[in-house]
Amino acid sequence: MRESLEVLRESRRSRAFFLTLAQSSLGTGAGYVALLLIAYERYESPWAISIILGADLLPAMLLGPVFGALADRWSRRWCAVAADVLRVVAFIGIALVDSFTATVAFAVLAGVGTGLFMPATVAGLASISGEKRLPAATALYGAASDFGYTLGPAIAAGAFALLGAKTVLVVNGATFAVSAVVLWRLSWGGTARSGAAAGSLARPIRSILQDARDGVRLAARLQGTRTVLLAGGALLFFGGLLNVAELVLATEELGVGETGFSMLVAVLGFGFVGGSLSGSRGGTLPLLKRRFLMGAAIWGVGIIAAGLAPNLGLALLAFGVVGFGNGAVLVYERQIIQQTVADASLGRVFGFRDALTAWAFALAFASAGVLVTALGPRTLLLAAGIGDLLILLLAAIALRGVWLSSSDAAEGPQQRPGLGPSAGVAGGKVTGRQHSPDLLDGKAGWLTLLDDLGDRRHDGGVELRPRVDG
Repeated sequence: MRESLEVLRESRRSRAFFLTLAQSSLGTGAGYVALLLIAYERYESPWAISIILGADLLPAMLLGPVFGALADRWSRRWCAVAADVLRVVAFIGIALVDSFTATVAFAVLAGVGTGLFMPATVAGLASISGEKRLPAATALYGAASDFGYTLGPAIAAGAFALLGAKTVLVVNGATFAVSAVVLWRLSWGGTARSGAAAGSLARPIRSILQDARDGVRLAARLQGTRTVLLAGGALLFFGGLLNVAELVLATEELGVGETGFSMLVAVLGFGFVGGSLSGSRGGTLPLLKRRFLMGAAIWGVGIIAAGLAPNLGLALLAFGVVGFGNGAVLVYERQIIQQTVADASLGRVFGFRDALTAWAFALAFASAGVLVTALGPRTLLLAAGIGDLLILLLAAIALRGVWLSSSDAAEGPQQRPGLGPSAGVAGGKVTGRQHSPDLLDGKAGWLTLLDDLGDRRHDGGVELRPRVDG
């Protein structure tokens, strides 16, 4: 945690970015509750709420890698600014226009903004805080985001009585306007960049789609990274089941009503902040792998404990554990991606990750209602926790031969093995398959490596070029 605080204390640029992120996250947390209330008041249908929430997820589900490709091709700073402007229009539009069709369209627009903002900013953290502070900045990113999502609904509860839900949505739009202005004025530093010049959006749409496909193929080729991405998506599916079951658990099983439910949500959020900050020091890939798996174990055990909790006190403890495991999994997943993927391809891989996240939550929300009704909240939580631990086991088996020692991938871009520009190295980060030392021993190993290098231009490989996100 000390390292994350140093990011704020030592860099004015980082301080401005993270304070802006925190305030817009507060607005998002409050705006989410306001959106639910407005949807129900206007249309009086649970289906209307589901459609509007689904519309917000749809862009990331379908276009996540495309958003990432835009962030890799264009200035990531301008992508983030454009994303905030879209969300200003979306939330103010929802507040002012009563039409159901317009509300759904504005929800899709908000989803486009979120889908573009996430890969642009997460991939751009090294430009904001510097490579040396990247692990701490990544931990702080998750903490600042979820801190806002946790406190936002609490703020909204008081704001509704004074201002009303429409005004809260307008205020949420205003937080994105503040963010857009701050990011526009903020100078992002330089890191490695792909061969495409910043701002080269004039290239054909087909080329953007090709970039997106290259990003997905790159993620699929990196054995360890692929496993972490798929495991992370599966874990989020089970986490999404908990998000639906927790309300029924609080009101019907524990009998603590809406107040108790709010307490569970708050403790879950604070646990997430703690889990995210646990990654402030970063580490080598073997260490990050172990911590990722440990976070998954904590997450699963916490969900099982939540299903077994006989009273509110133990449920609060269990939800705190769940939040910590969730935050730990997310921060170590991001740090693994940052160490195994070239800067020039980071946006696309993070966009692919966002797509997996959106699909996981959509499937969880679509199935949780039926599962809660059929099984009850406690049985569903037990099943989700066991499913979480099963994913942990499968991931541990798949990662058994990957990142065995720190020599598999050196820390820091200046220490990474240089295979040359055509080998897919950008910013010192190797973009191809991970090769352990024993793989290069013997004729077969060299042939595998030469084959990898030969088709790297189809695998997200790029030349070393300076990148300035201005």
